[in-house]
Amino acid sequence: MFRKQKSVVGLDMGSSVVKAVEITLEGPEPVVTGFAHVEIPPGGSLSDAVAQAFKTGKFKSKRVVTAVSGQSVVVRYVPMMKMSDNDLKQAIRFETDKYLPFDLDEVQLDCQQLKRSPLGQGDGDKKGGKDAEQMTVLLAACKTKAIEERVQILQNQGLSPIAIDIDLFALANAWELCGLPAEEVEAGKETALALVDIGAARTSINVLCGGETCFSREINIGGADMTQAVARRLSLETIEAEAIKRSSETHELEVNTAIGPVLEDLVSELSLSLDYVEHHEGVQVTEILLSGGGVLAPGATQYIEQGTGRRARTWNPLEGLRVDVNRVDVEELEAWAPTLVVAVGLASRVRAA
Repeated sequence: MFRKQKSVVGLDMGSSVVKAVEITLEGPEPVVTGFAHVEIPPGGSLSDAVAQAFKTGKFKSKRVVTAVSGQSVVVRYVPMMKMSDNDLKQAIRFETDKYLPFDLDEVQLDCQQLKRSPLGQGDGDKKGGKDAEQMTVLLAACKTKAIEERVQILQNQGLSPIAIDIDLFALANAWELCGLPAEEVEAGKETALALVDIGAARTSINVLCGGETCFSREINIGGADMTQAVARRLSLETIEAEAIKRSSETHELEVNTAIGPVLEDLVSELSLSLDYVEHHEGVQVTEILLSGGGVLAPGATQYIEQGTGRRARTWNPLEGLRVDVNRVDVEELEAWAPTLVVAVGLASRVRAA
């Protein structure tokens, strides 16, 4: 008679805003049961912002999934000989010196075999070559200190961290939760989808081939660079420049002129990444799904579409999800939706919690 419920809060601890989304499983159905966002003022405390988010969000659960990103994190796609998962866990430790810029004793690492075969393996199968025995392994590592800092912030607020993820992979988890259609084969060539989240400090890219990650990267360009450009152009303080960037009706020309060089640099790096994927994976990246506060800048989506020569659109990670209207301000949630991809992806772990 009573369906079992369990809840998890996905906590995106960004450099300028803390965003939290709670997802509750009502039977098998994921439902958004909480939402909060708190901006971190210049010189403000991340810990204080987290505390404020949980105070205003009134979440059911204190179980939290958060993530790490930036220079403390390394993700690599490693070719290895085929082996069992148990053997892989042991063998990967002997490969780390080739791929990680950190000492093994100062990181936490994990790995997973990908279903997708390395490019060219099909030919190896026909010829009985060595490629037939190859697999691609996703290797992820993060400095232990960075993880401990995240855990400490949560525990200081009386919260229970159940997992520490990586921003890049939270994007794919949000996409999967949405149940968006998978890529198709066009003109005999497999297509791929690029998830691009433009945060304040950096832009995260995760390219999905057949619904599985095949490339990921962080670019150190983000919405804060656009805000600084607007501040310089209009001789304003950062807070005023951010407000004008988000609602630029009165200064549209000046804002577009200011952020143009930033978008140009971003598009250049994004294009290089997508061209690399197409060359090394033998796929065609046909669409870019954009998220993050940076996409709210005027004309950003159109600029990226034109600059990369690929379809681009802003996506809503709440597509297909029911929202508990008794607990969540739906209008506010929808207004923030494009910036909530990481938080939703983190909260999607409720299905495995």
